[in-house]
Amino acid sequence: MEAYGPDEGYAEAPDSVGADAFERIVGAETGRDPDLAVIEAGSRTLRTRSGPPAGGGLPARPADPELDQALHEVEAELATRWGETKLDPSRVRIEALLDVLGAPQRAYPSIHITGTNGKTSTARMIEALLGAFELRTGRYTSPHVQSITERISLDGAPIAAERFVETFRDIRPYVEMTDAAQKYRLSFFEVLTAMAFAAFADAPVDVAVVEVGMGGEWDATNVIDAGVAVVTPISLDHTDRLGATPDLIAAEKAGIVKPDAVVVLAQQPVEAASVLLKRAVEVDATVVREGMEFGVLAREVAVGGQLLTLRGLGGEYADVFLPLHGAHQAHNASVALAAVEAFFGVGTTRAEPLDADTVREAFAAATSPGRLEVVRQGPTVVLDAAHNPAGARAAAEAVGEAFGFSRLVGVLGASADKDVRGILEAFEPVFAEIVVTRNSSHRAMDVDALAAVAVEIFGADRVQVEPRLDDALEAAVTLAESEAEFAGAGVLVTGSVITVGEARLLLGGG
Repeated sequence: MEAYGPDEGYAEAPDSVGADAFERIVGAETGRDPDLAVIEAGSRTLRTRSGPPAGGGLPARPADPELDQALHEVEAELATRWGETKLDPSRVRIEALLDVLGAPQRAYPSIHITGTNGKTSTARMIEALLGAFELRTGRYTSPHVQSITERISLDGAPIAAERFVETFRDIRPYVEMTDAAQKYRLSFFEVLTAMAFAAFADAPVDVAVVEVGMGGEWDATNVIDAGVAVVTPISLDHTDRLGATPDLIAAEKAGIVKPDAVVVLAQQPVEAASVLLKRAVEVDATVVREGMEFGVLAREVAVGGQLLTLRGLGGEYADVFLPLHGAHQAHNASVALAAVEAFFGVGTTRAEPLDADTVREAFAAATSPGRLEVVRQGPTVVLDAAHNPAGARAAAEAVGEAFGFSRLVGVLGASADKDVRGILEAFEPVFAEIVVTRNSSHRAMDVDALAAVAVEIFGADRVQVEPRLDDALEAAVTLAESEAEFAGAGVLVTGSVITVGEARLLLGGG
């Protein structure tokens, strides 16, 4: 349903800033929906920080004070609108706004992506492939890890803060006009969606890669007529809004499938697949399925990632290096490749496959910040934004495969509306100990309630409680370093995109 209502460097931290960094995070979130806010962590030096900063293409705050203030003002104005956790099954407002803007979403072809897990990583790989074939791209994804500007990308990089501000100011009169004509004001996500489509038309881009905010049928992004629809693996998440079973969730997500489109289906639960296939038949769409028309033929762990052989719609692509960890990312890569092949007509209007060297070049440059991302060495600190049981299981399997830690300590802060028990159960086999904490979001689960569930699953001797995220990071590194024999110990920070974003900044990753 529609929302209602991944280097620009980093600032060197002083040796001691006390507790200011975390307080500034909390202060920045006061009174506004944290999913919508730009996290401002400051630059407290933690003992956990060492080595080069993590990049991944995430933007820092603008260095120009005037521009930074202008961006703050846009963020503040957007934050007054209904947030992404409030839903309304209607596209009336977004359609009205885009109509007065001249339908910018019609100015370029699009690839539309829905699913439960892997959407952003898949979108980033699709973007990398299209860019390697010399197409100018626009990418719209959510939520952001560090900066709101990440959500709108041009040519593989987050939109410049100045352009973000200009785009908002350009459409603001039309937003106000639409607000005045509607029963409810446009939501945060609706305004951002219109900004993205306007920025893409203004660039102009050759193709837009658009990730749904939530669901599909009633999502604000579902005003595009995408020739390629991608459905990443469906599992249970947002069940209070999308349905409590895979088939109900799939019915909502199937709404992005348009007549005569090509539908790229990742591996799905049987009940979800049947719903998606039925929709494709109803609108006369062509279906390509992972494991049938395309897929992963072989993969092996490599230094810094994995080496893949992919079967695409036009043939095999061997020796593909992907600098991302886990079997789930290999599957995301196969879905991304099939989507780009479909966009170029491979398997339909074009018989020959894509140029293999260009495909290899694109995947070798792929990034996905906050997805098994290493931000510190000695001990190694890894960030992963898993926030549902399926994502947690994938992360748990991948971290064991890719890193081989002798001991792994978890830091987990989750939202109260998530299946926290399922997440904890997925990580229990791989975490020697867990430090439970909370991020600055008002949606964050109470740390004592989280600890109570963790104790049931891990036992009291394996659970430590640190209400502040900076203290939790310190505690986890202390545990990882506690005995010399655990020289191969690591820390995994997980449970929420917000937790990962805040940790990334506290650790000097942005």
